[in-house]
Amino acid sequence: MQVQRVVLNSRPGKNGAPVPENFRVEETTLVPDLKDGEVLVRTLCLSVDPYMRCRMNEDTGVDYVAPWQLSESVDGGGVGVVESSRCTTCSEGGVVTAFNWPWQTYAVMKGSVLQKVDPQLVDGHLSYLLGAVGMTGLTALLGIREKGNVIQGANQTMVVSGAAGACGSIAGQFGRLDGCVRVVGICGSDEKCRALVDDLGFSAAINYRQEDVPTRLKDHCPDGIDVYFDNVGGAISDTVIAQMNKDGHVILCGQISQYNKDVPYPPPLSEEIHETLRRKNITRERFMVLNYMHKAEAALCELSQRVKSGQINVLETVVNGIENMGDAFCSMMKGGNIGKQIIKISE
Repeated sequence: MQVQRVVLNSRPGKNGAPVPENFRVEETTLVPDLKDGEVLVRTLCLSVDPYMRCRMNEDTGVDYVAPWQLSESVDGGGVGVVESSRCTTCSEGGVVTAFNWPWQTYAVMKGSVLQKVDPQLVDGHLSYLLGAVGMTGLTALLGIREKGNVIQGANQTMVVSGAAGACGSIAGQFGRLDGCVRVVGICGSDEKCRALVDDLGFSAAINYRQEDVPTRLKDHCPDGIDVYFDNVGGAISDTVIAQMNKDGHVILCGQISQYNKDVPYPPPLSEEIHETLRRKNITRERFMVLNYMHKAEAALCELSQRVKSGQINVLETVVNGIENMGDAFCSMMKGGNIGKQIIKISE
């Protein structure tokens, strides 16, 4: 059968932003001659995520994801349907998801890497399995629960950077649900600011491209900042940390502003910020959701219930067609998406 796939065509230059030309769409022939334990899947939708930027390098800089190889299929989060199976745990017609799904229209995969899912978990919105009721939602929920120290009735203020992205948009809503009296989002456009306040229930939003962030933080956080969900790093994070209260908590989730730079992860902080953290006894701990997968099942059930009940609203930016994967990835890295960036491959 004829299959389209996306391969890594080239690597970005040192300290370089990715460009669509780093990816190439190929036509290839797939022979679905299944071995025991294998399944043929048809891809429904794929995910692009900021962490993938490190996979474009020869060395990812982290030990839990491998680099993409030149001229080989790119992979990431995906959802699809089992077309045929020689695996006892995957039946034909079943919906499955995986963390390392090839960017292909069809693929032969080992059933052992696939997770069966009930479409009712997301009321049929299967793309949510890649976002709000998937790894992204787990990162937001468990990040806050494990590292945020949010306490009902404690009059806490939370700030979320990258707040209109896939993870930040969920994290801010859980900050509010778990008890923060103020949740302020930082993002990159007036449209995103409106979405955060009007659609997701944030107390306020700051457009860092147009507004003076230190001044606006003081306006919106008159009692200081107790919890900071950090998705971006860099100057914005330095500004937030400078206004944090004693005994505050930084949830170090991502550092997207630094991903195109040749620096270690997490990137080093200035001595001034180190001193602020020390003087105010602020905890700043790296959060890796893969360390908490023993809590994933219960958390996914909660995410499903919160989404289905309308307590958590889901925002998505959907692009159609595997040929647009490279464009969608590069747009996401520049903040072109609101909510989760999804690429729809088939119905």
